[in-house]
Amino acid sequence: MGVGYSSICTPLSSLSATTSAYCSCSPRKSKSDTTLCNFNSFSELYQSHLQLPTKLFIARRRHSLPLKVVPLKCGAVRKMEIQDGIAVEPISDLHSIDPELVEKMAYDALVWSSLHGLVVGDRSVERSGRIPGLGMVHAPFALLPTAFPESHWKQACEVAPIFNELVDRVSLESQFLQEALSRTKKVDAFTSKLLDIHSKMLEMNKKEEIRLGLHRSDYMLDEQTKLLLQIELNTISCSFPGLGCLVSDLHRNLLKHYGEYLGLHSKRIPSNAAASQFADALFKAWVQYDNPRAVVMIVVQGDERNMYDQHWLCASLKEKHNVSTIRKTLAEIDEEGKLQPDGTLLVGSQAIAVVYFRAGYGPVDYPSESEWRARLLVEQSSAVKCPSISYQLVGTKKIQQELAKPNVLERFLDSKEDIAKLRKCFAGLWSLDDKDVVGKAIEEPGLFVMKPQREGGGNNIYGDDIRETLLRLQKEGTEEDAAYILMQRIFPIVSPTYLMRDGICHKDCAISELGIYGAYLRNKEKIIMNDQCGYLLRTKVSSSDEGGVAAGFAVLDSIYLT
Repeated sequence: MGVGYSSICTPLSSLSATTSAYCSCSPRKSKSDTTLCNFNSFSELYQSHLQLPTKLFIARRRHSLPLKVVPLKCGAVRKMEIQDGIAVEPISDLHSIDPELVEKMAYDALVWSSLHGLVVGDRSVERSGRIPGLGMVHAPFALLPTAFPESHWKQACEVAPIFNELVDRVSLESQFLQEALSRTKKVDAFTSKLLDIHSKMLEMNKKEEIRLGLHRSDYMLDEQTKLLLQIELNTISCSFPGLGCLVSDLHRNLLKHYGEYLGLHSKRIPSNAAASQFADALFKAWVQYDNPRAVVMIVVQGDERNMYDQHWLCASLKEKHNVSTIRKTLAEIDEEGKLQPDGTLLVGSQAIAVVYFRAGYGPVDYPSESEWRARLLVEQSSAVKCPSISYQLVGTKKIQQELAKPNVLERFLDSKEDIAKLRKCFAGLWSLDDKDVVGKAIEEPGLFVMKPQREGGGNNIYGDDIRETLLRLQKEGTEEDAAYILMQRIFPIVSPTYLMRDGICHKDCAISELGIYGAYLRNKEKIIMNDQCGYLLRTKVSSSDEGGVAAGFAVLDSIYLT
């Protein structure tokens, strides 16, 4: 749900490229030198080059100077590979690109971003999160795409529909959800409120016959094992289907113009139609609701700098399907909303067919009881919720950890082959009831990430803070430990990259996190849609533990298949 901007153009041919947006992982550091990126097969010359101070390039065009382009050189030159009939040379040493070429590409990228709407609200402009067109700045992005193994890309796409089906089936097991989160409820007020709404729906015997899920499963590639491991499964407010598509288009455009100098081909960037496919899913849910006068309501935060990502979906709904949308905060829904006797949700004078939450995923979205009343009102209505309260609960960290236990997936999925595919993606996940694992985490905290039941980036606990937190919890002897889980820390490959932020291009060492979007729509027993719907790549500086784009840690990126 959170957001992250990133880019790591990795020159490794055997690249087990990485991924990180809500990074629950970070690169392994050498005990002898924690400042040096691990570049595996790179030459000593290249590794020493990376120890130089980071250089900043201000994107500006020198019209009087003709571009002198020198093809990229790499430490160990490999033979050209033929991929899809295209001669492709592995990505080279990015940090050895001619600075003038970098400057030219950065300038062109900023022009393209401005012309094509790759923008967010500018934090320095007070009303930029409320009034469209006011105070826009380019979204943070990687200048070039990040290398990623095609086999792992296909694996991530293949399991997306299986995860979609899993979310739906778990959502129907109300007793499982309530029991799995019962201890968490005692110590986490936010989870408790969500469970209270869920309980009220059970008391009403409220059935969600039309169920819509727009999900994103986030992964990183572990350097040691070369396994694609899941960071988390997001079931609410999966950000950047709009802007993520634009970054893929941007990189494809840059490679069409400069690919011959870089040894890269634009056709190796996979197509990304996440915004269009999400809009199609919302439209199909609107059709199932069967009220041509009803609209789709986007639930938003009051000051939303990322509104343009959301508007891409609204524009697609209107232009492709002639479906209107409205944008409302939870407070506005509480003030303007009411239920009709037949369950129809009216907001103002408009009937709501589908409620798409781009807010409501964390405590900050519920500053008063007004917002909680709105969430309950929506849940009581007949509108299609994306997500319903049960879908939202399935996306909690605790449920992710419960599903990773032995023999639990078998409760929800029939196919042994599908179960094996999901388990192959699972990183180590443990509750704090496991005293052996807690002891190991205290002894070696660098091997773990401690996660609270929160979404949006910036919430995880790392390093010595894990030890301190666990020792405090042991000393206090309360049930607060139920608010956390422990996760295996993934150590992805670190790669050189160029990151664009605030009109400035700078080179750094980075890691990435791959998010695969999925859409699931069901009406009673009929599955209307169960698809993989594009992707999001977020890249961040390798020295940062957290990685959300909206949280300000990462940049938007795209994949270059190797």
